[in-house]
Amino acid sequence: MDIQTQIFTQALQIADPIYIDKIDFKDDELHIHLNFYRGSEFECAVCGAKSKAYDTTDKTWRHLNFFQYKCFLHFPTPRTDCKDCGIHQFTPPWARPETGFTLLFEAFVIMMIKGGMPFLELEKITGVYDTRLRRIVDYYVNKAYREKDFSLVCELGIDETSSKKGHNYVTVFTDLKTKEIIYVTPGKSSLAIEQFCFELAEHNGAADSIQAITMDMSKAFIKGASDFLCNAEITFDKFHVVKLLNEAVDKIRKAEVKKNPILKGTKWLWLRNYNNLSERQKAELQFLENENLDSAKAYRLKLTFQDIYNCCDNAEEAELLIQSWLKLADASDLEPIMSFAETIRNHYDGVMKYFKNRITSGICEGLNSVIQGIKRVARGYRNIGNFINMIYLRKCDLNLPRFPLPAKC
Repeated sequence: MDIQTQIFTQALQIADPIYIDKIDFKDDELHIHLNFYRGSEFECAVCGAKSKAYDTTDKTWRHLNFFQYKCFLHFPTPRTDCKDCGIHQFTPPWARPETGFTLLFEAFVIMMIKGGMPFLELEKITGVYDTRLRRIVDYYVNKAYREKDFSLVCELGIDETSSKKGHNYVTVFTDLKTKEIIYVTPGKSSLAIEQFCFELAEHNGAADSIQAITMDMSKAFIKGASDFLCNAEITFDKFHVVKLLNEAVDKIRKAEVKKNPILKGTKWLWLRNYNNLSERQKAELQFLENENLDSAKAYRLKLTFQDIYNCCDNAEEAELLIQSWLKLADASDLEPIMSFAETIRNHYDGVMKYFKNRITSGICEGLNSVIQGIKRVARGYRNIGNFINMIYLRKCDLNLPRFPLPAKC
């Protein structure tokens, strides 16, 4: 065996009865031709018993690039005639059945895509069409996701995020304890929660085991949770509650700016957290607060409400303060604020649950930012299944093939 053949034999981990027959370098491509010794026995693809080769079929696999050159493995793949299982195609150790790529190439694709590289960029590097690369990712993500165990899931975050422009959404279910996404489904109706319960059962989980949910005040989510997650206490996420209050404040500003030009360009003064404002913005806000403005009145009510979330140590104190705040809201004579107060009354139990269990959708909001990043990098997804698989790849703890990286010095 010459030194070239010896190097590639070790690099590819080729072992008897398979050997490298010849190596060709042509048309800027490396072609490694493998063969096996006559009379060799191979493992049956079904039971693993050794059987002699029955016949062969010439097959080719794309391997990792050799420097900048494409590399291909060629092998006359035998079939085995097992006395118990019959005739089956032998699966060589460097590839999975019915694929034109080596396992190492597929692990490399998974590593690069999981790391954030766009498919089109990886297509340029490998010379493989992005549709074929997507099939590799879809295979391993689906396989790994089927093996997930959700038997310990008991605290759940439910949120929706856009899948593309327009009214297109996916509903995202997050395990609040492990902080990983465990299910994504198209739409944001109550059926999304029903579908989650079916999927949960497929992974050794049970809807009855879900003890707590945090979500927004979506009527569809409330209905779905009430119908299919009967043992769970619903907590309305504090960030969504404050968001509704911010929207009420902004409605008041929009109505008032038409008759008071001093409010032009001040939208974010009223909506941003005070600590995030510049010194100039703080001074401007302080000036406006001293004016006789409905916007300033609504803003002070907003700060008071936020202080209840930030400062209350127990549910009893919070309940007293929220009841007092609701009376102030009613007395404000500001319709959007009064409407918000009515929303709080209609969802009172879920709002108050936060002060008992302190769970929020903060984790979900962070994951949604990652999901939107996935969408931006790909410039959108025409196939919703591809989008969901990319979410699982990045933010679900999947057991995926690992590309062997060199050891650090």
